[in-house]
Amino acid sequence: TDLTAPSRRHLLDVVFATEAALRRLMRPDKINLASFGNAVPHLHWHVIPRFRDDRHFPEPTWGVPRRTGRRREAPALDALADAVATALAEPTAA
Repeated sequence: TDLTAPSRRHLLDVVFATEAALRRLMRPDKINLASFGNAVPHLHWHVIPRFRDDRHFPEPTWGVPRRTGRRREAPALDALADAVATALAEPTAA
């Protein structure tokens, strides 16, 4: 990676705080985490709440749909931002 060690730690703290926030707000059956940046040098993460009745479960969301599935609304941005901030402020387990 091109990130410094402190930047990598911060990035993963934010990714895992986002996961915790989505778990709290949406109560998914599981969360998929994915990182891509193949064609253009950049970094981004997908933090994808998954439900047993989604279109692709248990396969990746970018695969062939297995069923019609149920669509869920994303949490309100202010609620998500608050939940991420709360998760970032919580002490981590050592």
